[in-house]
Amino acid sequence: MMDKKILFAVTSNGKKGDTGESTGYYLSEVAHPWNVLHRAGYDIDFISPKGGKPPVEAVDLDDPLNAAFWNDEAGRGRVERSRRPDEIDSDDYAALFFAGGHGTMWDFPGNPELAKLILAFHGEDKVIAAVCHGPSALADVKLENGRYLVEGKRINAFTDDEERAVGMDKIVPFLLESRLIERGARFEKSGLWQPHVAVDGRLITGQNPQSATGVGEAMLRLLREGASL
Repeated sequence: MMDKKILFAVTSNGKKGDTGESTGYYLSEVAHPWNVLHRAGYDIDFISPKGGKPPVEAVDLDDPLNAAFWNDEAGRGRVERSRRPDEIDSDDYAALFFAGGHGTMWDFPGNPELAKLILAFHGEDKVIAAVCHGPSALADVKLENGRYLVEGKRINAFTDDEERAVGMDKIVPFLLESRLIERGARFEKSGLWQPHVAVDGRLITGQNPQSATGVGEAMLRLLREGASL
């Protein structure tokens, strides 16, 4: 049933620019919201720009939620068989979620197939969520009227200060907070590494890995509200 299926998107990019350093999707930013939604009975599928087995970073299996996902065929097994965006029909899903990880900064923004999916979910008034660098997928998306999707929306994401704190501000293609503000977003944030979740209608965004569970919980609330309408 569509109302019990959710689509998670992760990066296919495993390199931080030309530094030679590896990256990928950030495990807890998938595992934590997955645990919230999976326990609530939702079936979760995965996509990545190239499909197949995506790269992953921050594989901390001392975190019990990470370990639960990593050891579950419905979790790790599915993400390692991710589909491409052009293989997906938005009608099959109730929500779309973009996980972070620095890899997203190179292959989420400006991706036409991801943008097409985002616009399909938006046009159907479905839940769209993202955490940390995941909102990079939203930054360049334009509506039919030519306005940016994020314009006028309360938006949260990995902040410029956090990017500087991890020494990536000169490496990423752009600073995400600044880009979202340029696009007209009403950017809101908390201090370094503090959980923060912004909700604007059916759009949910979180600041950093510490916000991943909160994003999942906010998605669940909206999905339950929608089911009861």
